[in-house]
Amino acid sequence: MLEDDETLSVVGEASDGAEGVKLAKELKPDVIVMDCQMPVMNGLEATRKILEAKAGSAILMLSMHSEDTLVKQALEAGARGYVLKEALDLDLAGAIKNVAAGQTVLDPKVAKPQGLKGERESGLTPRELEILQHIVAGKSNKEIAGELELSANTIAVHRANIMDRLGIHKTAELVVYAIRNGLVNLP
Repeated sequence: MLEDDETLSVVGEASDGAEGVKLAKELKPDVIVMDCQMPVMNGLEATRKILEAKAGSAILMLSMHSEDTLVKQALEAGARGYVLKEALDLDLAGAIKNVAAGQTVLDPKVAKPQGLKGERESGLTPRELEILQHIVAGKSNKEIAGELELSANTIAVHRANIMDRLGIHKTAELVVYAIRNGLVNLP
C-alpha cells in the first residue's frame, strides 16, 4: 500500500517490537506505523520506549482491535493516531501524512469509543493490563505478586477491580474476553 505512494519512502521494517525500537533509534523515521500486537514486545511498550529514547518519530498505531482500552493506552503511550487494519476504506498513506503533519488520526470506528462491557470512565490502568497478562498466562495471585514484587492481597484487589470493570465474574471468562479483544499478547 505504501510503495504505491511516491511521496512516501519505507526506510525499514521490523518483525517484532524490540526490533522496531532498535530500528527507530537507528533510522529515525518521520513516522512509524506500529502494530499493536507483536511478538517479543507489544506495540504499546515499543511506542513508549521509542518516545522515551526521543527518536523524534510520530507513531501511528495499526490494529485489528477497536477496543477502547487499547485506543486509550496507545494514545497515552504517545501514539498520534490509531487506525484499524480491517477498514475497507483505509487510507494508510493519508493517515501517515496527517500524523507527520502533527494531526491526531483516529479511525472513525474508534473516534467515538463505546467502551468495554460494564467499563467505568477510566478503562483498565497499565498496571491492570500488566496483571491481566499474567492472569491469562495462568499464574496465581501469589505467583504474580512474586514477579511484580507486590502482595498477593494487592493482586487479588487488582483482579477483582479488573473483573468488576469488565462486568465479568469468572477467570475463564476474563481470559477469553482479554484474548478476543486483544488486551493481552499470547506467548
